[in-house]
Amino acid sequence: MNIEGLDYNTQREKLVLPEYGREIKKMVDHAISLPTKEERQKCANSIIAIMERMFPQNRENQDYKHKLWDHLALLSDFKLDIDWPYDVDEAQKITSKPEPLKYPMENIPVRHYGKMMFEIFEKLKTMEPGEERDELVRITANQMKQNLYQWSHGSADDEKVISDMARFTDGKIQIDIDTFKFEKLMPKETEKKKGKKR
Repeated sequence: MNIEGLDYNTQREKLVLPEYGREIKKMVDHAISLPTKEERQKCANSIIAIMERMFPQNRENQDYKHKLWDHLALLSDFKLDIDWPYDVDEAQKITSKPEPLKYPMENIPVRHYGKMMFEIFEKLKTMEPGEERDELVRITANQMKQNLYQWSHGSADDEKVISDMARFTDGKIQIDIDTFKFEKLMPKETEKKKGKKR
């Protein structure tokens, strides 16, 4: 829909530093268009004074004035021909975005157990029988049950945990369901009653 006289932000030029708004951008564009360097300098000083008043809480920061002049350089796309009181050559770094971090995508057979649990399964495959392995089996089985409980909306079957433990350790770890004791699961917090009793 295009109605004459209506001007939407989505149709306008994207702002480099939106925190200053379109009015400051218009002032900067006006300063660039002024014919003499003296007029441009005077206008730039006025714009900096307005920008400073917009964010008075930042005055305590180190190099505050320098940052304002860097912002002015960015707003003018470095086209404002004035005597800059600071070196604004590094101003472009303010708007540059860091490279996105790569998220490690690995194939996990059962997501609710998580990547770390599968690393433990690999460790259990190579461990010699003994107290250390038994303790790790105990901790792992209880964590598996906790994960299963959380992801299955409150149900966790002991047989499922024992079956998965044997499956993911290639049969190296066999838990006896009759003798193994799982830790008691803490029930999920019940929703707080919306109304208070009087």
